[in-house]
Amino acid sequence: MDSVPITHHKKPHVVFIPFPAQSHIKCMLKLARLLHHKGLHITFINTESNHQRLFKHTGSHGLEHVPGFEFKTVPDGHTSNLDDETEPTQTPEDVSLYLLTHFLDSFLDLVTGLEIAPTCVICDGFMTFANTIYAAEKLKIPIFLYWTMAACGFMAYYQAKVLFDKGVVPLQDETYLTNGYTDMLLAIPGMKAVRLKDLPEQILATKPDDPTLNWIVDALRKADLVSHMIIHTFDQLEAPLVKELQSTFPCIYTVGPQQLLLNNITEKETKKSNFNGHSLWREEPECIKWLESKEPNSVVYVNFGSLATMCKQDLVEFGWGLVNSNHWFLWIIRADLVDGKDVVLPQELKDVIKDRGFIASWCSQEEVLNHSSVGGFLTHGGWGSVIESLSAGVPMVCRPFSHDQRVNCRQMCEEWGVGMEIEGDVKRDEVEKVVKVLMDGVEGEKMRKKALEWKKMGEIATFDNGSSCFNVEKLAKDITMLSRN
Repeated sequence: MDSVPITHHKKPHVVFIPFPAQSHIKCMLKLARLLHHKGLHITFINTESNHQRLFKHTGSHGLEHVPGFEFKTVPDGHTSNLDDETEPTQTPEDVSLYLLTHFLDSFLDLVTGLEIAPTCVICDGFMTFANTIYAAEKLKIPIFLYWTMAACGFMAYYQAKVLFDKGVVPLQDETYLTNGYTDMLLAIPGMKAVRLKDLPEQILATKPDDPTLNWIVDALRKADLVSHMIIHTFDQLEAPLVKELQSTFPCIYTVGPQQLLLNNITEKETKKSNFNGHSLWREEPECIKWLESKEPNSVVYVNFGSLATMCKQDLVEFGWGLVNSNHWFLWIIRADLVDGKDVVLPQELKDVIKDRGFIASWCSQEEVLNHSSVGGFLTHGGWGSVIESLSAGVPMVCRPFSHDQRVNCRQMCEEWGVGMEIEGDVKRDEVEKVVKVLMDGVEGEKMRKKALEWKKMGEIATFDNGSSCFNVEKLAKDITMLSRN
């Protein structure tokens, strides 16, 4: 009897390319872990500096010697010594300028040297400027774009292309930013009552050659060319918008909240020590020890993210507002929070903070938000922070700075019922007032109840047969099918 030939299928192999910033890396690394759990081989590519910082401060999250999960690096024009206490001074913009001209060749060389041929690339939606779509075409493999934000954040950025084509942006001149023009309501499918000023401020440029506006428009034009898109949200939170996007784009996977999906993996496979990893800064465990001494729902957690900066006067106003609210507060003040310079608080403020607050330079945010003593979150409104707060059932006060933070803030206040916004100039009296409402007021209690409802909805989405659980499973299966073609 003649022997029957055996067909050997390639192992499905995903190459991840994150945008070189804290929240993007953290989000993509979690999806990589989820797909690895589904049996896919993972190669995760960071810039050299970010890779060193990641391993220096939080290790490899138990993944360094796990079969089928490997970290690779590409040059970023700056390398630091792991033993050096100072952090690289590069901004994501600096790194991006380097990657603009150097990434393609480095990436192609790296992929050529991999033992297992990639099945596909999962690329941050904002990394297409580095010729990632061209690279995937050259390698003859599909590319999936991962937008590490809410559907509302993606749609807000998408308006750059829409408004550019209509001639609305760039704005005719800077007077349009101050004459009330940006209060204009936009007709955005799947969204209600969004104003022009709720869009990322980079879109509201006043010069046709504005590099950031043109970069965003180009990124969203390229999104139209890619058939598979991943978004870090869950269907129940943004149902009308997700439905609208599904009617526009061929294949969309909603995969959030990712931490809740990871929590559902057995204790043996996802150790608690991995719960809070993925940080480019050293996390201070003293934060948790301090929280242990406080009553349930008694602490305001304050963190403006990994990139936002403010002037010293705003920092001082926040400080006095927090002190005057007469609530305990855990305040994260990055070393570069004040216009990238060393932070020095007035001595008088430092003295009173000792009685009510605890200041640290970085912390395990998800661990803090899930601590029973935390009752509210004063945040910049970055999507990573918002979805982590929703996952923990914690209401928010939002002071947006840039990017998608404005539209996230608008949605949390107007649609999801879990937040309040600090608008205009930062004043201590306003900070004191909103913190008191958040922690003591009737409105704050309503928001806390609503946040707990969203936490439950997020859990349902990530349980077996939930929408996000289904989508991660579908994503893994679709990639596996590609490896068999």
